Amino acid sequence: MAMKFSDTEEDAIVAEINITPLTDVFLVLLIIFMLTSTAMMESGLQVKLPSAKSSAAANSDKQKPLFVTVDKDGHIRVNESPATDDNLGALLKAELEKTANKTVIIRGDEGILLGKAVQIMDLARNSGAEKIAVATQQAAAGK
Repeated sequence: MAMKFSDTEEDAIVAEINITPLTDVFLVLLIIFMLTSTAMMESGLQVKLPSAKSSAAANSDKQKPLFVTVDKDGHIRVNESPATDDNLGALLKAELEKTANKTVIIRGDEGILLGKAVQIMDLARNSGAEKIAVATQQAAAGK
């Protein structure tokens, strides 16, 4: 087998790298990461907070308060841990013992019954909560 060695332009080796496919792959990966990070940030319970005309300032303590979230279907979460009516008191007590901030904030959907909110407040107080608050959103102007 014979090889031809010549210096003509037709036989020259192309030493360029086409980065267009690489750029396409990076853009697709960027879009995938953006979509999945957004989905992960919004993975909690969907709650429509009731509105109020006045609102208190956020807690200025360095430690975060304990959040109890109740959605319109009655699903309960203590911070990020799912809870049921049966284990809510024990879970509240365990979480309150871990922190020096004994504040419980109830984020309940505006469609939940008042009895459910009062039950959660009672369990929180019996579990050692010193302060209990109900989260609301700012009322729209004109309402």
